[in-house]
Amino acid sequence: MTDLTSNAGLVGKVAIVTGSTSGIGLGIARGLAASGAHVVINGLGDAAGIEAERAGIEAEFGVRCLYSPANMLSADEIAGMVGLAVDELSSADILVNNAGIQFVSPIEEFPDDKFEAIMRINLMAVFHSIKAALPVMKARGWGRIINVASAHALVASPFKSAYVAAKHGVAGLTKTVALEAATHGVTANAICPGYVWTPLVEKQIPDTMAARGLTKEQVIHDVLLEAQPTKQFVTVDQVAALALFLASDAAASVTGAILPIDGGWTAH
Repeated sequence: MTDLTSNAGLVGKVAIVTGSTSGIGLGIARGLAASGAHVVINGLGDAAGIEAERAGIEAEFGVRCLYSPANMLSADEIAGMVGLAVDELSSADILVNNAGIQFVSPIEEFPDDKFEAIMRINLMAVFHSIKAALPVMKARGWGRIINVASAHALVASPFKSAYVAAKHGVAGLTKTVALEAATHGVTANAICPGYVWTPLVEKQIPDTMAARGLTKEQVIHDVLLEAQPTKQFVTVDQVAALALFLASDAAASVTGAILPIDGGWTAH
């Protein structure tokens, strides 16, 4: 396990992490809190479990941690989440767009509503959250926008038309925001993980089994890890460590970057 508590360079900063009640988002939120940032977590899950995570972050790291139930399908609720950070914690310095959903299907059978939902949550929500948070960052002369994209922001895979399209969109949006914010002390970058063992990956296995006629073991070894030369899943801690670097002052000149962390997948 990575020792996230060794970095205290974000003391007093305020971070918003979407989709952070589990998986990559929770790992990033905990890493930011370990570095001294107050955090707003967001996402779905059992209310008692979410409260346990929220209270645990406060107790373990000595920072404030708020929970926003904002629905990523709603621009107004996303703006409200940013407003919560500003009203209760006095700022919104770091924005990590991590919320995402997935659906796997041949394109000719892809349900229209599933395609639209993936585009709205994986791409449009990123736009709405940046639109709400960027003015706060510009006013303070410092900000970090970190979009958790995917290796699928750089390459495609069969049966994931909506997800690939959305993540390619996130890459382009990240570059554009980086240019617009470059003279305001605000950076924008995208992290592109390969396969990380998270609930999102686990949930797509049955659909991939059905789409390709494979067993669970075959999906894991012949579809998921087949793409990664290391033949290992990327870990949540590894993604969190990259996010922490991008949030740091050391990364002030890193902006507009689309950064793979994918076990060599996109080196092919």
